This record gives sequence, C-alpha cells and structure tokens, in this order.
Amino acid sequence: MLPAPGFHHLHLNSVDPDAAIDFYARQFPTSARASWGGLPALASPNDVLVLFTRVATPPATSPQTAIWHFGWHVTDTRARLESYESRPDVRLLPLYTTEEGGSVFISSDTWPSTGATPGLTKAQIAEARAKGVQPTRTGGFGYMQGPDNALVEYAGNHPAERFNHVHLYQEEPFCAQLWYQTHLSAPVFRGRASATPVTESTCKVPRGSERSWPALERQGMFRSPTAAVVFGDVALPWYMRQGDRPLVSTRGHLYDHIALSVADLDAWVAKLRSEGVRFLEKPYELGDSRAVMIEGPSREALELVEVA
Repeated sequence: MLPAPGFHHLHLNSVDPDAAIDFYARQFPTSARASWGGLPALASPNDVLVLFTRVATPPATSPQTAIWHFGWHVTDTRARLESYESRPDVRLLPLYTTEEGGSVFISSDTWPSTGATPGLTKAQIAEARAKGVQPTRTGGFGYMQGPDNALVEYAGNHPAERFNHVHLYQEEPFCAQLWYQTHLSAPVFRGRASATPVTESTCKVPRGSERSWPALERQGMFRSPTAAVVFGDVALPWYMRQGDRPLVSTRGHLYDHIALSVADLDAWVAKLRSEGVRFLEKPYELGDSRAVMIEGPSREALELVEVA
C-alpha cells in the first residue's frame, strides 16, 4: 500500500486573487502571500496552501458541490470575534440557536454540544433549558463570509493558528470514508469512525431525521451520519448532503478542487487506474512538478501533485 498523501492545497476560483489573499492574510495573520506553480497563493504556517485562479465572472456557489467550507484554527475564538466585529471588511455570519430564532456569532455562546459533533436536537435543547445549562463562552466556532462569497470558519481555542480543515458534504458519508481509505490510504479522523466496521454492503446509512443547532440555517442542519478522514494535519470531515438534489462537480465552482501531495505520481496513477477510479485529467505539468486530477465519491475534484 502506498503511504497516505499529504494535504497540499485548496484551490479557489476568484475574480480578484490578490484582494482575496490580502483579505485572508488580514484575518489570519500567521498566513502570508506566496506563489506556487505560477499561481498566487496564501501560505499557512503548517505548509498548506490556498491557491487561486483568476476568473472573469464570479465563481458559482450553487448548486451545492461536495465542498462546503474551509476553516482555520485560532488561539482564542472570543478575542478573534471581538477583533472581527471592529473590522468593516468582515461580514460575520449568525449561527441560529433554535428553529424559532435567536442567534449567536460563536457556538460557545449557546448550549454546549453533548456528542461527538457540534449541535443539539430540539429534544436536547429542551433538556438543556430545563436543566439551566449555560454556555461555556470559551472556544467554539464561528463563520465569516470571505471574498467571492466563500464560507470561512474560525475555531478555537487551539495552540497555534493554521489552516485546519475542508468541510464537505457526501452522498453517502461512510461509503465516502471507505473510498478514501481504499483508494487514497487515508487515515480515519479520530472520533469519526463508524461504531461497526464499514464495508461496501454496510456503508449506506440513511440520513438522520433530526436537525440540530447551532446552524447557519434557521431550520437547523442534518449532522448524522458523519465521517471524516485526515491528510497530514488537515481534516476532511463531512455530513450527508442537506438537500434532495445530488451534489454537482466542484470544477469551475468557487471551491474548484482539493490537492494532495504524493512522492511517486506514476505509482499512484497505476494504482488508481487498476482500481477503476475516475480520472478527470491525464497527468500534466504543474509548475515545476506534475499532477493528475481524479474524482472523489461525490464528484469532488482531487488533484494529486508530485512533491519530492
């Protein structure tokens, strides 16, 4: 088995990459302007990049693709919130706390979650209210709207600031996890494994019927089933898609693709071809390196970049 790839970059389409990079560098000051493969980039201190391709018109953000948002660890969520509230270029997005209304800007300002994933169901909220459970007001997560209508999460409290995750949706979360394990040797992210071993015959699990809060939508969101894998120190967690429409390809959308680093591209191409993985592009030159583009289980484009 080939060793698991590392996380190389998230690739965005943008009408103004320079302005986008400046925005992110202001909000996450441990990151810095860079370039890679002839493209403008934002560099995170954990050797992860966000690459940009300039496009003439605003990139599509609908219909929904597999890529939902990306996020940073920060050292103090509340201090960062207070800083963001004073910045005219930052639009913070409210997290609704119940279906009836009410909202906060960081999750730690509402009832704390009791499970492996954030959020409480209606019944759990009623129980928290009855018991007088109070917010922790420490750490938690919040969202802002980035350039090109990007959705960006910041979460803490963590030891260091860095690019941390790309959050996805999947048609079948456990089947997707099995696909990443089988084809890309991906480790399962801790706490997101199924309670029972996942196989091709058991990975299809119905979407949970209960929504939970806090959520960016007032009606809440479905958070079950959930799964995740990790490449290096960047997690790829996911929930099942929220709506009834199938997810569309990421290519040409705001979040165009995710790139993973490999040491031997030819060996990976041979492996993936033998396993019937769909190739979107044959191997091509990319800056001083080579790459290939494949498609993940929910039409997410995945680029394998050869890095010595």
